Amino acid sequence: MSHLAIDLHWQRSEPALKTGAFSNAHSVHYNGAHEVQVDAAPDWGGDPANTNPEQALAAALSSCHMMTFLALCAKAGWPVASYHDHAEAHLGKNAKGLMAVTRIDLNPVVRFDTGFEVSPDKLAEMQHRAHRYCFIANSLADSVEINVN
Repeated sequence: MSHLAIDLHWQRSEPALKTGAFSNAHSVHYNGAHEVQVDAAPDWGGDPANTNPEQALAAALSSCHMMTFLALCAKAGWPVASYHDHAEAHLGKNAKGLMAVTRIDLNPVVRFDTGFEVSPDKLAEMQHRAHRYCFIANSLADSVEINVN
């Protein structure tokens, strides 16, 4: 199987590590080339200019879902011209009473080449197939909602 890794770096900038008095800001490096600044979600004191882990989880799911959808469409001969998604992670308490990403909403908007049409039911079925085969979706609990537009 593939070995897929990131490098994460955090350095304390305060004199001491004390509850509520240190920064969670850190960097994540992908493939030794791309660096992303990460922090806690703004509701937890993080810098809203930085990505947070919950957004990164939503991005991973959205990206995986799209790639799976495109592969299925290519196999079916559906000429997808563009794909856009607005993914949203929701925080709350899970069944164990612990804070968690309790749901991720995907809102994909798909456009096809001129002249190609597919029924809303067939499009929804293809989106649900993509969800079923998406590696990231299969790594999460049943907390994903797909709103096909």
